[in-house]
Amino acid sequence: MLATKVMRRSFETIKPATPLVEAARVLLQTNQRGLPVLDDDGDLIGILSEGDLLHRDELGVKSPAGNWLEEVLGIEEDTPARRRMRALSVAAIMTRHPACVDEHATVDDVVALMDRRKVAQVPVVRAEKVIGMISRFELLEALERKLRPFGERRSG
Repeated sequence: MLATKVMRRSFETIKPATPLVEAARVLLQTNQRGLPVLDDDGDLIGILSEGDLLHRDELGVKSPAGNWLEEVLGIEEDTPARRRMRALSVAAIMTRHPACVDEHATVDDVVALMDRRKVAQVPVVRAEKVIGMISRFELLEALERKLRPFGERRSG
């Protein structure tokens, strides 16, 4: 089965100059695992994932592994550290050259890439343009559809 059969066709993207707070807001509003980062020509240049927001040294907070979020939440409001974090854009922490598949990839190709690169979502591209997104959710949804007894309809 081709990746294009299971990919999500409706998704949000962002620009590299987008402030991190806006990117976090978009992730929350859309319930996406990551956002494709597009240049002015609409070409894929990176991806901003949940992990990028939660596990990066570039945000200026040095603390033991696992305590970064607690450290950020504990920073006083009007401090240099808080202002420095607010000033950062997506370009500062996005993953460049993200794992992606082309429109001819199979679902097997997608799963193998996700496992190899340890990612939970990949863009589907055609000539450097993102045409869809596939996360583990879409893969599980496709599996559930195939395993569902013939004629059974999902309610809701």
